Amino acid sequence: MQLSVLLSGKLCKSLLISGLILYVIHILLSNHPCCNSIIIFNNLMSFKGHDNTQDDTPTNISHLVFGITSSSRTWKNRISYVESWWKPNITRGFVFLESFPKDHQLLPWPYSSCPPFKVSEDTSRYKMYDKHPIQQTIRMARVVEETFKMENKSARWYIMADDDTIFFIDNLVEVLSKYDHRKYFYVGMNSETHASNVAHSFNMAFGGGGYAFSYALVEAMVENLDICIKKYQIYYGGDHILQSCVADLGVSLTQEKGFHQIDLHGDISGFLSAHPQSPLISLHHLDYVDPIFPFMNHSQSLNHLMKVAKNGQFQSRLLQQSICYHKPKNWTFSISWGYSIQIYESIFPPSFIQIPLQTFIPWSKLYKPFFVFNTRLPNNNPCDAPHVLFFESIKNMSSGSYNLVTNYTRRYSRKLPPCLTNGNHSANHISEIHVLSSMKKLDWEGSRRECCDVVYKAEMNVTEIKLRDCILDEIIP
Repeated sequence: MQLSVLLSGKLCKSLLISGLILYVIHILLSNHPCCNSIIIFNNLMSFKGHDNTQDDTPTNISHLVFGITSSSRTWKNRISYVESWWKPNITRGFVFLESFPKDHQLLPWPYSSCPPFKVSEDTSRYKMYDKHPIQQTIRMARVVEETFKMENKSARWYIMADDDTIFFIDNLVEVLSKYDHRKYFYVGMNSETHASNVAHSFNMAFGGGGYAFSYALVEAMVENLDICIKKYQIYYGGDHILQSCVADLGVSLTQEKGFHQIDLHGDISGFLSAHPQSPLISLHHLDYVDPIFPFMNHSQSLNHLMKVAKNGQFQSRLLQQSICYHKPKNWTFSISWGYSIQIYESIFPPSFIQIPLQTFIPWSKLYKPFFVFNTRLPNNNPCDAPHVLFFESIKNMSSGSYNLVTNYTRRYSRKLPPCLTNGNHSANHISEIHVLSSMKKLDWEGSRRECCDVVYKAEMNVTEIKLRDCILDEIIP
């Protein structure tokens, strides 16, 4: 009995001494600048990301994170593009540069109007795997991982883009909200031209048009990105490496027609005047095409378009096409809301008018047919060639069912005689058109294009068009 008590006492004493020693060691390590285990653990947890799978609230702008690839050389000429759509203190993301900016034109950095910048991580460890035609390919491919490591709390979607990509964010949010970020989604669009798709991949979302990865997919990608970079050593762009990495995970591209690479040159008004029935999400390469509005430079044109686009309430309507008719004069009207109106001195069916007028040329003429969509060739037949009016202004009306008015004006004459075979009804005198619509958001899923009515007064130079829901079983024209 005495032996048992003695042993028990010694055991308690040993445990007490051991506990004191462990406590002292813990205090010393916790305060040591080189061995802060708590910080190390937190950093590891940050890299792994957060659990973003439990929140069932609707997707909104705060759930999107942008990774924008740029360089110290190009940024000063591209900043206006990013500023046109970025919402300071609302949108999340970074501009990635290859080195710290030293040019006085880049500093101080305009944090109040554009994303913060980050210097891309060193990629020299991939040197033996870098056989790419351009120097920055691996750096561009790694933007998704670097963005994920810095911004992952409550993130649902990671959007990759170039510094000359223009986004229409409210439309982007609406589109991505259709998909479950907890599943593997890769959302974007390929090029408008066969040459670009053949050179790269028809299964690839082109980086200039922008593309989106769901959180679940990014989480899987960053675990395997090093393997992909070492495996795909000769591809031209980072977007091609990432597409191949996504394919290795068993995921295919989900196409959304509103992403636009714009692998085109010249006047793209014909392209923008016949947008598919899909929300406009992005534009790219605007430096490489003519200004999209006549008698304006590139910057003025973009700012003019953004007069409509910056109001999220109207953004769903932007570039959406409606087609209507004034049969007494044999006229066809094609409205690209917020951009242009075409007037034809003939009655053409919607299936014809929905085909873009080829005012543009392809990025490359290596492959025919040039485009991945049908086009109509312009001609000087007055029965075929449209009068074109361009967006001028927008106004909210305080009351009535038609409480949104967009005005379109003629910037130049068609310089053709009237169409004689359809009654000699010239539209040359129409210099302004007012388009009246409601302020409701358009619903793209399983819906029809809006119908419209032309309110024309004989020989007046101002015409009115009213957009409305189509009547059940209504056929146009």
